[in-house]
Amino acid sequence: MVGSVHVNGSVHGANGTEERLDELRRLLGKSDGDLLKIVGIGAGAWGSVFAALLQDAYGHFREKVQIRIWRRPGRTVDRSTAEHLFEVINSREDVLRRLIRRCAYLKYVEARLGDRTLYADEILRDGFCLNMIETPLCPLKVVTNLQEAVWDADIVVNGLPSTETREVFEEISKYWKERISVPVIISLAKGIEASLDTIPRIITPTQMISSATGVPTENILYLGGPNIASEIYNKEYANARICGSNKWRKPLAKFLRQPHFIVWDNSDLVTHEVMGGLKNVYAIGAGMVAALTNESATSKSVYFAHCTSEMIFITHLLTEQPEKLAGPLLADTYVTLLKGRNAWYGQMLAKGELSPDMGDSIKGKGMIQGISAIGAFFELLSQPSLSVLHPEENKQVAPAELCPILKRLYRILIKRELPAGDILQALRDETMNDPRERIEMAQSHAFYRPSLLGKP
Repeated sequence: MVGSVHVNGSVHGANGTEERLDELRRLLGKSDGDLLKIVGIGAGAWGSVFAALLQDAYGHFREKVQIRIWRRPGRTVDRSTAEHLFEVINSREDVLRRLIRRCAYLKYVEARLGDRTLYADEILRDGFCLNMIETPLCPLKVVTNLQEAVWDADIVVNGLPSTETREVFEEISKYWKERISVPVIISLAKGIEASLDTIPRIITPTQMISSATGVPTENILYLGGPNIASEIYNKEYANARICGSNKWRKPLAKFLRQPHFIVWDNSDLVTHEVMGGLKNVYAIGAGMVAALTNESATSKSVYFAHCTSEMIFITHLLTEQPEKLAGPLLADTYVTLLKGRNAWYGQMLAKGELSPDMGDSIKGKGMIQGISAIGAFFELLSQPSLSVLHPEENKQVAPAELCPILKRLYRILIKRELPAGDILQALRDETMNDPRERIEMAQSHAFYRPSLLGKP
């Protein structure tokens, strides 16, 4: 144990943080004077907060570590966002003073008046994430050239949506062709793709990264957990799991752990990654139900019972020991239903303030990853080769036919043949099974399909 690191993540002793940094540097073979280079790829809410947490914890060790974040250049900040940003700045004396000291305040005044255009990478340098304006972060070192960001990075943090991960890492692979050392990659992405070839299977962001770059899977990890990015940066108590190979997950869990942000480790990378995408599916429906029923606690509890029974049913298809996932999955689902962007999106749809035609990238929120996940899960679980025995009709059916909420969400958001309000019909359908029966069905039948996760 380095210093006095306790199980709750607290570190006693003035040098505890530096000792954790030194331990990771040794593991990565860094010599004195050789910077440990960490770069975040993608500057959404969670990616930006993750980089800011590292900068706050380790950024002052300038001779030992460099922490940067990449985002695409050219994204402008519109006038209404600039006005809101100005209000946020002036409501926080610490932020206001910091900008004045950095001679950066005047540009926000000019932007509010419409006399200047701000850019997303520009404001990120001052600690403002475009998807999370109301939570100012620490100033960040921002890079807009992808090659410059990644070519010699030791640790790369994937903060991209799953829908963008493959494309960007295919570009990154071009800059790594002459690398001698292999980087460590931590993926924060929660989403999946479905491969419907000969053997239907799920493709996760870590698998996309490995395929695109050739980096071995033992060097790629997934970090997920029941958390909201803004609350974590505001030091609300939170926990997460880093999943992957034993070589990297334990030292990285120690390195990332902070008194308010507890990081556990787990070897089951792909299953946890898939569960991170699954809960986003049902969060959208939860938002719809909340808005359509005027936040009725009873209606929301009915929805929760049905959606959790579907998730439990799906986990029995994906893993041989689904009970090990129950706690993490329900915790992540709970917080996403309460305050996540996918639940917010469902609410806005039901209120008519957004429509599916507007796409899955929403101003001020970023990518709504639950939309693509709905399509991927439904299309995958509709494959005849995965059919299971229907307990009442005594015939083979595709698993998706036993998941009425998933099916309804698919018809609303992907096929766009039903209005958002139709989600309530899935709860009011008199032919719908008791959620308990779906769970019992999953527990009493051999539903496990290892091929779904690419296992023999």
